[in-house]
Amino acid sequence: MLPDDVRALALMLPEAIPGAHKGNPDFRVGGRVFATLWTEEDRLVLRLSPEDQARLLEADPDLFSAIDGAWGRRGWTNLDLDACEEELLRDALLAAWRATAPAGLVSTYDAMA
Repeated sequence: MLPDDVRALALMLPEAIPGAHKGNPDFRVGGRVFATLWTEEDRLVLRLSPEDQARLLEADPDLFSAIDGAWGRRGWTNLDLDACEEELLRDALLAAWRATAPAGLVSTYDAMA
């Protein structure tokens, strides 16, 4: 997946807005970062729930890896974009958005889906 693909998919999520973190583009909802794009490394860092992190690490350990240390234990997860398919990227971004978005926004999204 290309950075432009990641941006387009991330910004399709309700109330997602672009930002920047340490010079890298990120995506936020409710004022909180749910994904950061490391373009030079072809990597996306996602804020996942522990359950979603475990699910994705088990499903595709070649694409997903937990960030080292405390950040990883809190759900922050790397996604290698080089071999990532769009459906998997959509799933991961939605999981990160759900883990970060305000509960009322998630409930509204679920009611419309």
